Amino acid sequence: MRSKKEVVRFSTLFFLTAFLCLSASAEAQIAAQQVQIEKLRAQYELKRQQVENLKVRAGAEGVLQQMSVEVGQRVVPGASLAKVAQPERLKAEIRIPETQAKDVILGQAAQVDTHNGMIPGRVSRIDPAAINGNVTVEIALEGPLPAGARPDLSVDGTIELERLPDVIYVQRPVFAQPNGVITLFKLSHDEREAVRGQVRIGRVSVQTAEVLDGLRVGEKVILSDMSAWDGHDRLRLN
Repeated sequence: MRSKKEVVRFSTLFFLTAFLCLSASAEAQIAAQQVQIEKLRAQYELKRQQVENLKVRAGAEGVLQQMSVEVGQRVVPGASLAKVAQPERLKAEIRIPETQAKDVILGQAAQVDTHNGMIPGRVSRIDPAAINGNVTVEIALEGPLPAGARPDLSVDGTIELERLPDVIYVQRPVFAQPNGVITLFKLSHDEREAVRGQVRIGRVSVQTAEVLDGLRVGEKVILSDMSAWDGHDRLRLN
């Protein structure tokens, strides 16, 4: 027969073993529950972020110009929803012929005509692609805006490609091309006759052309299309 002390010792050992087994099982259950909690927390955060993403915010503060959608309308990712403008941070977009885009570089000086004042600026961006024969150039405005300046206002712009000092120039004749020779009718002193002559052209802009040879300062020429008079070297003007 086992003594009473042995029975008590065996009972104590059994109790300790059972307690350790129960503790290990509880810890495993707690760990599993903790994993489940973290999983649910991640799902909640995902859903919360999705709901938050439904709130569309503009990338900058400004004035709402145009709303392209209505309440309840379905849209696809990347669709334009609204247009926001910053009146104090306007920029100008001008379109130039693709044949002249090769001469435009970032940082060139420009002038923007709002038809109510001129604003100085500089080329800040050049569109890499041509559309309908034109290239869009963005001008960063550097001066105060004149009265009436607002988004989507029609403007004219001039980009200074190069400054040529002490040159003879005329308003750009019809069909004038850079570094070419053209035929112009030069007016007599009394402006009653026009005589055909050759003029050598240097660099040209949208409005003017550099004269390398064939004209002197003060002489007047006919710049319009005179192809109808190709068979005549001298014209009498009425």
